[in-house]
Amino acid sequence: MIDSQLARRAVTMVFLLNGLTLSTYIVRAPSFKSAHDLSDARFGLSGLLFALAALGCMQAVGPLAARVGTRAVLRTALTVMPILLVGLAFAPGPWWYIGGAAVLGGVHGATDAAMNASAVAVERELGRPILNGCHAAWSVSAVIASLSTAALAHFGVTLATHLTVAGAVLLVAGVLIGRQLPDTGRFAQEPGAAVSIRSGWSRPLLVLGLTATALMICEGAALGWGGIFLYEARSASLSLAAVAITAYTGGQTLGRLAGDRLSHRPGLFRAGALTAAAGFTVAVLIPHPGVAVAGFALAGLGSSVLVPLTFSAVGRLPGASTATLTSRLTTFTYSGILLGPALIGWVADHAGLATTMIAVIPLMLLVALVPRPRTERGGRLSPTASPI
Repeated sequence: MIDSQLARRAVTMVFLLNGLTLSTYIVRAPSFKSAHDLSDARFGLSGLLFALAALGCMQAVGPLAARVGTRAVLRTALTVMPILLVGLAFAPGPWWYIGGAAVLGGVHGATDAAMNASAVAVERELGRPILNGCHAAWSVSAVIASLSTAALAHFGVTLATHLTVAGAVLLVAGVLIGRQLPDTGRFAQEPGAAVSIRSGWSRPLLVLGLTATALMICEGAALGWGGIFLYEARSASLSLAAVAITAYTGGQTLGRLAGDRLSHRPGLFRAGALTAAAGFTVAVLIPHPGVAVAGFALAGLGSSVLVPLTFSAVGRLPGASTATLTSRLTTFTYSGILLGPALIGWVADHAGLATTMIAVIPLMLLVALVPRPRTERGGRLSPTASPI
């Protein structure tokens, strides 16, 4: 058996550290573009290579983690990611930055898949939900990174100084947390489960994967286009439009902080999806900007538990290791993050943004039809239960 409190705390901290690293990279994007004199095309290329590298490593890390354990993967990633973050600030030229961004994307993809696999494995071992708390830590990290970066920029702290200090702190924290990570290698692999690049693909996985993609498209609509929708279609001020993103992420964080305690409730998945659909309905169809902001907060609250519950369900599917299954699902979620904002922009260019945002409502209602991830009475997870 593992030390339950130590394991849960260590895995949650990995989510926090990964979120701090990635969010710092994202919010410093304008500084990177300026410091390395990147054209729009080259900066776009860096983002594309980051995403492709992440998706590729997500596929490879599942079988790897099933063989060596998620602890080995995460210890390496927690050491390498801060170093890469600092290196981007000191890249000697634009192509060095673009190459470094691709490597960072690959390591992030491996980390994302491995940390979710570790969380699912610990959840199964402990017999109680922890996924919502882990994802809440990631949400909190994004807020911390954005606020701290804004404050440092206000006081004139340079990009190199900021990332050097941040990288040092993240590196030390990663080494310390790495020592406390549970060895999930011995129970992440099911007896007789296949370990290969082709394993894990099944109808239940595809159903849950497409569900996760739909969820991330809806999230991309809120985070990527919610503020623009309020400003352009509802004549909101720029400050109020920005509040829409804060409202959504705030509702999502609050929901995840309570999500683990509610995971055993029958109908939670469907109730969350219906609540999110109601929130999007209010945000998109009611013309008052202030009410729309409240709708985005409700949408964030409702959607908060859906992705963690989906990860928990995928980790209990038969036929492959937990690490492999969660890496497959991570590919679907990441695809939704990448495709969602771009798809919405393309449709909005032809049908109008207001009409496009309305389409999010039936998409979330469709998610509500997916059978919920099941748990046993009393909140103890069933290692054999299937949500399909």
